[in-house]
Amino acid sequence: MRRHFILRVISKLLIPFILLFSLYVQFHGDYGPGGGFQAGVIFAAGIILFTLVFGLNRSREAFPERIIERFVAGGLLLYVAVGLCGILGDGNFLDYSVLSSDPAAGQHLGILLVELGVGITVAAVVVSIFFAFFDRGRP
Repeated sequence: MRRHFILRVISKLLIPFILLFSLYVQFHGDYGPGGGFQAGVIFAAGIILFTLVFGLNRSREAFPERIIERFVAGGLLLYVAVGLCGILGDGNFLDYSVLSSDPAAGQHLGILLVELGVGITVAAVVVSIFFAFFDRGRP
């Protein structure tokens, strides 16, 4: 446990801020640069840093494979559900204006939900790809 002590301490301090910054990028994406894809990659980078510093076994305990698979499917389902709400509301696929009585509020809510679905899916897919490659060369 004494091995790489400074790296472990600094990582424990940085990882929460990395994850918090990804949430900022996620929810600020409506008003400036950022959005779901960028936030998902930043979130995955925090999990990858955790894995590199603390090991794959500890990371798989914190982020089990079945949970990651559910996040991949859940993000995709959120994206599709928002699109289908547009169709069911007598609009087109991904027509956000039907999500609220005020079209501008519906547009804002729709893009927020779609970007959230993209962010969840991207983070989970990047982490699952990293786990697959990280575990590949181990006996």
